Amino acid sequence: MIDRLDVSYGDMWGSHEGPTHPDPIPSALAARRHAAGMSYAVLLSSRERPLGMVERWPRGRWRVYLFDDASRRAQMIDFEPFGTDRLLASRNTPLTEGDRETLTVEGLSCPAPDFGDWQVFAPFLAQQGHEPAVTVVLNDVSVHEGAGPLRPTNIERLFVPGPRDTPDGPAVVELGDAGPLRITSGRLAVSDPGWVAGPRTVAVPPGEYPVTLSLLRATHEIRVAAAKVTFSDAPTHAWEMTLRPDEDPELLGEGEFYGVGVDTGTVAFMDATRTVDEEGLDEDVFLPLSSVDRPSVELPGTETEPNLIAFSAGWGDGSYPVWTGRTEDGQAACVVVDFRLYPADQEMETPGGTGPSPA
Repeated sequence: MIDRLDVSYGDMWGSHEGPTHPDPIPSALAARRHAAGMSYAVLLSSRERPLGMVERWPRGRWRVYLFDDASRRAQMIDFEPFGTDRLLASRNTPLTEGDRETLTVEGLSCPAPDFGDWQVFAPFLAQQGHEPAVTVVLNDVSVHEGAGPLRPTNIERLFVPGPRDTPDGPAVVELGDAGPLRITSGRLAVSDPGWVAGPRTVAVPPGEYPVTLSLLRATHEIRVAAAKVTFSDAPTHAWEMTLRPDEDPELLGEGEFYGVGVDTGTVAFMDATRTVDEEGLDEDVFLPLSSVDRPSVELPGTETEPNLIAFSAGWGDGSYPVWTGRTEDGQAACVVVDFRLYPADQEMETPGGTGPSPA
């Protein structure tokens, strides 16, 4: 008889198989994601054995995985909202080999839970032989809050020339001049040039500004470790993550960040009004770029649009943090894309120094 359940939280599991969260998160972060309508997972365990895993999905939907005695996900029940305060099962699927017939959903319903009301799912544990008591006590065993989202650690050092130790051996940082970038609209955009919908933007005065590359040179190649466009000679007083209007860093886990998504191995600085002819990108951008001798390329301006400066994205596709450096009076001094080719000293020593974007 199950009279006590240990509760822990994490990101959605996907295809992960195991007795614990692959990416645990604190309960406070899960509560913030719940309030924002975001997804997360709740693991219900007893004596270090997983019994149920509850996933919160968008639009009021829930999914419950039930574990068998071998700690395998043996059953999946999908719930849809019914009215304003209940959940009704829409699908009940066995997951173990040799038993593929869909199970009945008749009678499978429960109250729609507020955050923390996980007792509502306890009765379903009985479907795998884990009979709950009339009263089930919940015990929060989730991880502690930790250091929070990725922090801007030693950004300036990315642009200091000299030798570096990297995971692949010794290398040398050199600075490269990618040319001046013209801003006419008063907004810089940072984006993959092959996908410019929803770029990260920063308000800056119109003008021409230098673009500098931090180049990590190894024996046979050079990689762009970071790229910077500078708007002011005034020193940077503080760094901030460059966010879209709908992004909230309070919803990020430890070491996570909102960044520029890359699908073409390339990032570009451009004016927010600049358009891109996708048909000409191969010839004008992707083919000219080289990890041997050409890490950046300029698309010249036209009669109606300013230029665009594109550069190779570190090791290629992924998501990379974009930092805005602010002067003491809050103006944009520079914007930096960090391709995270090697950890800064403090990042190696301090929690919260690594991690992908959640989105």
